[in-house]
Amino acid sequence: MPVEISRRKLEFPDLDEADESGLLAVGGDLSVNRLKLAYSKGIFPWYEDGMPILWWSPDPRMVLFPEKLIISQSLKQIIKKKQFTVTIDRAFEKVISNCSKTPRKGEDGTWITRDMQNAYIRLHEAGYAHSAEAWLNGELIGGLYGVSLGKAFFGESMFHHVPNASKVALHFLVEKLCQWNFHIIDAQVYTNHLESLGGEMIPRNQYIHILESALQIDDVTGSWESRD
Repeated sequence: MPVEISRRKLEFPDLDEADESGLLAVGGDLSVNRLKLAYSKGIFPWYEDGMPILWWSPDPRMVLFPEKLIISQSLKQIIKKKQFTVTIDRAFEKVISNCSKTPRKGEDGTWITRDMQNAYIRLHEAGYAHSAEAWLNGELIGGLYGVSLGKAFFGESMFHHVPNASKVALHFLVEKLCQWNFHIIDAQVYTNHLESLGGEMIPRNQYIHILESALQIDDVTGSWESRD
């Protein structure tokens, strides 16, 4: 049974109170401070329109260690040909909007509700949410976005209109995270796609240990476009 949390108190229950699916809490809000607190504790929001805000902390956890990203030979050739132009933090709102409209296998709607979009745009404006974009002939055709705290990046969603565009954007972002000595990319829940890219499942307590270490280092805040 998820714990109900108040909008007035900036707190979450202990992770051990999550049920077998990883559902931990219900309620609260999507303020910048609450989202930062949630991610710092290994918690993330995931719900659909018409539902209260649901907060999750699954065990085990899907993660990608930046240095373990798998690049197939075919993708290496695409990257080498420089078919796409790749940028960072240049079109955050367009990326999250496209992610919200991308059909997902087995899903009728989207969990990236208008309220969620607005919340992560506020996080982006505060310097804690970032995007990587792939362009073709000046048109945005792929990308991803997520949250950054300390030396941890929390991946949220990807989209593509042209095959491999989101993978090229991910490769670009991971290269940057490696250069900046990021410890971990949180991929949250298992998918075959993430596993094919090098993602792996680890126990939640191990994830929290790595996360706590990553959070000991100063945040890389502000626009990442200027750091590119």
